[in-house]
Amino acid sequence: MAAKRSLGNLSEQKIFAPEENSAARMDPEKLSRFERIATRMFHSPQLGAKEVGIPAISRAGRQLSEMINDTYRTFYFVSVLRVDMVYIVLIGTLLGIYNTLIRPLMGIAYDKTRTRWGKSRPYLVVGPLFYYGATALMFCGRLFIDNDITDDPRKILFIFVTMMIRDTFSLIYKLPLDSYLTLMTPCPEDRMKVGLWQTYAYKWSGDFVAAMLMPLLEAARSGWIKASPAMIFAFFGIFSAFLGTGGGLLLAITCRERILLQPQPAPTSKTLFYILKNKYAMRSFFLGLAGSWWSKGGYAWDVVQQMEIFGGAFRSMPWYIPRQLMQIVSLSLVAPFKKMFGGNYRKTVMFMRIWDMIFGSCAGVLGLLFPNQILGTWWKAGLVFAFFDGLIVSNDAPSDIMEAELGRRAGDYTEYVTGERPDGTFGLITMFAGKITDPLRALTTIAVFKWTGYDPNIAANRAWTQDRVRENITMYSKVFLLENFSDLIPWLLGFIYLIFFDIEGKKMDDMYAALNERRALIAKEDAKSAEMEAMIEMMAQEEAIAGGKA
Repeated sequence: MAAKRSLGNLSEQKIFAPEENSAARMDPEKLSRFERIATRMFHSPQLGAKEVGIPAISRAGRQLSEMINDTYRTFYFVSVLRVDMVYIVLIGTLLGIYNTLIRPLMGIAYDKTRTRWGKSRPYLVVGPLFYYGATALMFCGRLFIDNDITDDPRKILFIFVTMMIRDTFSLIYKLPLDSYLTLMTPCPEDRMKVGLWQTYAYKWSGDFVAAMLMPLLEAARSGWIKASPAMIFAFFGIFSAFLGTGGGLLLAITCRERILLQPQPAPTSKTLFYILKNKYAMRSFFLGLAGSWWSKGGYAWDVVQQMEIFGGAFRSMPWYIPRQLMQIVSLSLVAPFKKMFGGNYRKTVMFMRIWDMIFGSCAGVLGLLFPNQILGTWWKAGLVFAFFDGLIVSNDAPSDIMEAELGRRAGDYTEYVTGERPDGTFGLITMFAGKITDPLRALTTIAVFKWTGYDPNIAANRAWTQDRVRENITMYSKVFLLENFSDLIPWLLGFIYLIFFDIEGKKMDDMYAALNERRALIAKEDAKSAEMEAMIEMMAQEEAIAGGKA
């Protein structure tokens, strides 16, 4: 028995222990040659104004595309292009199977990539052209197929093909883009600065869509402008594609990768198990799987809230003003929040999660408990929404920036214990697990519509009346709950993840010291990265000058 226990312990240590060539296990004496440079790499900003600003432009273009695609795509398919919801769910399920087959190849290819231009940059030249091109074409569909036949096979095929192209190039573009900032600089101050400007960009670009799309649709419906809903969606699709493609190409051309990875990546058969060596990635994976069945019920409930509960886009506009104002306030609160709890990001983000969970549930619950008093009058419903939505948004910027930095720390931990950055392989595992729940997600979408009693097969020009809301008050109270309560599940799962996150203080300092020492060692020994070598050489000269003055 003792022998078996010993063998089991050795096996467990082999699986979960750091890799031999990782920063966690390399000879300290060998790494110590770069100790002072590693410290400077961690504390010395490297990015200029161009490398701070261009990622923000790229993020704005991506947010425009994601906002219109993730928030309004189903609304567009059902209410503008006019396709039955059953076909939309079926297409989503089929594409889930397709993604399961094709995405592993892309993830593996990304992890294997080592070029003179870096790891991510080559993908950012090709990926945006197809990803954004397919998105623009998808939202121009009604211009090509202009009828109200909800089972028209041409529409169904059109949606399937454009979504397949978009999904194919989604990972080939998004994965390198998401990883790019961690490859640009080893300095957290740089990453936070870029993150701040990206937060500015994506919030304003996302709100641009939210603020403009619904009023334009209403103006078209009322005859105030000579434009159909199809033309409005086509404009937003093309505009987002133009900005997204341009931003992605600018990022690839002008922003360098300074972080050097080991020249010969490990075999995929090995990196598939590297997630076992990162307890933070494992927790995130299981919690993500636990919540992957939910996607806000699979419909743009914000559209229903604006057009049918608040009485149209123009009546809705005052209730979104607090959101705009509090977003500006939240940007000014980044520094104060960074100092909260002694600079411990984990505790600060946990505090903000609790804040979001409390106030995020209030509007929806009040609407469900007191539907006639709140939803029976459009301005009362708007006032309740505006008050609690403004409170939630007040911590958006610091929350986004600090959560992103915690995520980057967890990603850096993988490199610390394995010597690799297998982002594609990790994405593979997460994607496979997520696809398992695709049928459940589809069933959840159908169940949500059945629970609310809401019929999504309505035209985009459906006229609003307060009486119709009162006559269907129970249905609309459930819709109001979905829109204002539906983020509670991801908030709760994220809070559980943060409870066990401990890359703070000395543990964080020690990890980055060893990680940057190893990066410097690779750069000097393999001479594969001119950017990394130049940065190390500059820091070494600064150290020599400082030593001479002393």
